[in-house]
Amino acid sequence: MARILIVDDSPSQLMGIRRIVEKLGHEALTAEDGAAGVEAAKRELPDLILMDVVMPNLNGFQATRSITREPSTKHIPVVLVTTKDQDTDRVWGMRQGAKAYLTKPFSETELADAIAGTIGGGASPEPEPPTAA
Repeated sequence: MARILIVDDSPSQLMGIRRIVEKLGHEALTAEDGAAGVEAAKRELPDLILMDVVMPNLNGFQATRSITREPSTKHIPVVLVTTKDQDTDRVWGMRQGAKAYLTKPFSETELADAIAGTIGGGASPEPEPPTAA
């Protein structure tokens, strides 16, 4: 079971994502905007952060950059979960340090795959080719 911080300013999105995260057997922590998300990341040191982009105070790109550049939190993978679906948004999000990018609306399976692919339990790695003895 992983501890997953969900950062989203929409109460309905926060509740929906939390429900899926808990259904998958993970512990869900929440924050209502980017600034609160950065503080929660520093305080809680979760295993993963699911970060919205369009939020007040500190947007998700800024919060992701802050988390991935801070020595105490840079090891925490961030998945951006957002309605921003342009290629430039994806590129910019990854440049801020995000490990994955999921566009809303998403299915429960897509979110589960993004979580598993980021914190483990995703696709099996390719087997090592045999070496000549």
